[in-house]
Amino acid sequence: MPTFSSGLLSLALAVSATWSAGAIAQNASDLKPSPQQSHWQDLEFGVIVHFGTNTFLDREWGDGKADPKVFNPDRVDAAQWARASRAAGAKYMVMVAKHHDGFALWPTEQSNYSVKSSPWQNGKGDLVRMASDAARAEGLEFGIYLSPWDRHEPRYANSKAYDAYYLSQMDELVQHYGPLTEWWLDGAGSGGHVYDFGKYLEELRTYQPNAMVFADMALFEYGDIRWVGTEDGHIRGENWNVIDRHGYLRWRPVEVDTPLHKLHWFWHPNDEATLKSVDELMDIWENSVGKGGQLMLGIAPDRHGLLPDADVKRLEEFGKAVQARYGDAANLARKHVKADPEAERALDGDRDTFWSAPEGSHHAVLEVDLGRPVTFDRTLSMEWLDDGQQVRNYAVEIWDGHAWKTVARAEAIGHMKVDTFAPVTAQKLRLHILSSVGTARIREFQVFDGRTR
Repeated sequence: MPTFSSGLLSLALAVSATWSAGAIAQNASDLKPSPQQSHWQDLEFGVIVHFGTNTFLDREWGDGKADPKVFNPDRVDAAQWARASRAAGAKYMVMVAKHHDGFALWPTEQSNYSVKSSPWQNGKGDLVRMASDAARAEGLEFGIYLSPWDRHEPRYANSKAYDAYYLSQMDELVQHYGPLTEWWLDGAGSGGHVYDFGKYLEELRTYQPNAMVFADMALFEYGDIRWVGTEDGHIRGENWNVIDRHGYLRWRPVEVDTPLHKLHWFWHPNDEATLKSVDELMDIWENSVGKGGQLMLGIAPDRHGLLPDADVKRLEEFGKAVQARYGDAANLARKHVKADPEAERALDGDRDTFWSAPEGSHHAVLEVDLGRPVTFDRTLSMEWLDDGQQVRNYAVEIWDGHAWKTVARAEAIGHMKVDTFAPVTAQKLRLHILSSVGTARIREFQVFDGRTR
């Protein structure tokens, strides 16, 4: 064994420590999304369907003691759910296959506590199959929520035995219902219980390598996407895709979950007054999707297995309102004086193209000439994120005839950023990248007059 003097040993240890720290150090701008995360972020808006024994018992959280015979819808129409979701602008649907009460909406072989023990379709029905087929027929991607917490299954008292049970149910779902875009892990009610989440994710990745795993910050290391922390539909503050937990930086984009009805996810009788208004839904969209997050809106079939007419109408109204305010036809920047070919890439309405600032620059300007004075009160910017989230400070500015005037200023752009301000009239405006870590790349810069809806 070689020997060191005390001085050389100290130096060697110091160099080693410095090298080790440098090797593991990460800057948030160095982290990039996986292809699957990029695809998921481009979906922007999905729905999650809550339906089960709770629907028939006027409950939000079942206790696992409901008789399967209470589940007996007479007109299940998953195609209606999918059509209404598409009308709202959703691009994917997540089905709650098993909520905390443990009642499975597919004929699982692992338990009798499922639709096969209900009178619905003489025990031959499969809600997950119906939802999956309906979503795909309507052009929606599909995902599954399988609650880890199970208030019915006796094996839940034994962590190891329950892990085997959960994995067996997971296997049924991930192998027989086609490609999944999202897998929901809900930590509710699980205080003190130990799950083998590592094994769960190994199993999921084996059969569904492209599925994004939703999890809250307590399950940070297992999730690909994270909860925003509330269910009111709002992202607060600057939205950065890279987040730190216990010294580990990870690309974890935000998903904002909120129900269509105020304060509850399952259908309840005589609850039309809780239906959120179009204005409330627009506010939610602007503070979730419009802040670079993902909107997951909860919808709930009634005891017939149908979305109530009022819900269907509201979803359609919401979808039309988003298009009226932020659709391509409303984008005032689509009619502009042609700029240089590079700038055109951010003004063409094509998210597959992007404007790049000069390579290596840390500030830059993307200017738009609308050709005539136009009144507007908001802009929509999108950053190309495949090389990381680079923009750290930016402003939206208008030319008032004498100088550039700031109408909005913030830090993060990310996947999407809607900036609103008092109505202004101008012919020229610009997105001023005041600071970027690396080269800023902008997929879209759009201009709207939100008063027109």
